[in-house]
Amino acid sequence: MSDTSRIRKNYVLIKFQKLVVVSILIGFLSAFLGVVLKRITEYYEDIFFNQANVNSLFYVFFPVFGFSVIFFLREYLFKKKENKGIKEIFESINVKSKNLPSYKIPSHFINGFLTVIFGGSTGIEVATVVATATIGSVAQTKENVFGQYKTELICAGVAAGITALFGSPIAGILFAFEVISKKVTRAFLISNLIAVAIAFGLLFLLDEKPLFTVNTTTWHYSAIPYFILLGILAGLNSVYLTRCVLLIKSQFSKIKISYHKVILGSAILSGSLLLLPQLYGEGYHAIKMIFIDSNEAPLSFTLAFTFIGILLLKPIVTSVTLASGGDGGVFAPSLFIGAFLGLLVASVLNRFFNADVIPINFMIIGMAAVLSASIHAPFTAIFLVCGATNNYTLFIPILVVSLISKYIAKTVYPFTVYSFSPSIAK
Repeated sequence: MSDTSRIRKNYVLIKFQKLVVVSILIGFLSAFLGVVLKRITEYYEDIFFNQANVNSLFYVFFPVFGFSVIFFLREYLFKKKENKGIKEIFESINVKSKNLPSYKIPSHFINGFLTVIFGGSTGIEVATVVATATIGSVAQTKENVFGQYKTELICAGVAAGITALFGSPIAGILFAFEVISKKVTRAFLISNLIAVAIAFGLLFLLDEKPLFTVNTTTWHYSAIPYFILLGILAGLNSVYLTRCVLLIKSQFSKIKISYHKVILGSAILSGSLLLLPQLYGEGYHAIKMIFIDSNEAPLSFTLAFTFIGILLLKPIVTSVTLASGGDGGVFAPSLFIGAFLGLLVASVLNRFFNADVIPINFMIIGMAAVLSASIHAPFTAIFLVCGATNNYTLFIPILVVSLISKYIAKTVYPFTVYSFSPSIAK
């Protein structure tokens, strides 16, 4: 072997070793951040939501206080920069000279936390994803040798963050591929597999429980036509969510004085929470409640009206939350909408058509279907929901319905909140 070949081989080996080490660090730091944010958000959201249930005046006070704190933090601590969500990741990947600044880690962590605990009708998923992507972005700037692995290391942070939130390493890698990278390289596989393995190991050590506790053991082939119907409705609901977010953000952007957005957004959110408290925060508390009660409450006019109100209002209050300066995205709202849509469809089928379907199955499938259609990432949605429920019994119907809902959504409206830009739409 010539000296040149030996030097080249040693360089490749050193580069590989450094990639492994940095992937381990990214995986651990991203997963730790995700777990901490998830735990403290769940803890304080539960406290504040219970206080608001006792005294409904808090439904008015919490949103205006939370949005105001976020506004002043952005003005005086975070360089007056608005958080753009996952689009920030795309900008960093597409522009070689542009990196995610390190202040994005505390900015998204703090603002995502404050948004949800004070009633903002979104989730911490996008805040976590951007914060963990920033860990990967910062890591690649520390060594010149990592310059060519910018996308891969950002994706490693994202994959580890998703793994921490939903307990599914496969969903983490698939999200990084389907939504962020859209291509697979050897470095992508190495860095992402290591990062999610470390993240999943941390979840095991911390004894993290599945996000949702469900008990579903079977499904019936006779329900397939109804599953297809659910997929179609899920696709249409996701388009409604996407269009709401884009339209309301566009309208709020016309408001010149920033704090007026806070006032208007708080007023809309407070009124919605007084009407339907289920819309508070991530909404996971409401999902857990209907998982428990899905087979007990017969469909009545009042219940049907409540479900329809939730499906109509959730996209609006989510959009207002984001347009008012809240930090979040469409992950949690999609799961929320899917669960209530699935329960409504199952309840109507059983009440009026004697279909004898299993409501909890429709809730789980609905969650995956709406998420799949909202982010145009069906395989991410499949494994994310299966991981979040720690149950793969419904894998086949989830697969079918998620593909249908994505196709319907993309046919009706080809953009997601991530991919839309005014220049493309024209």
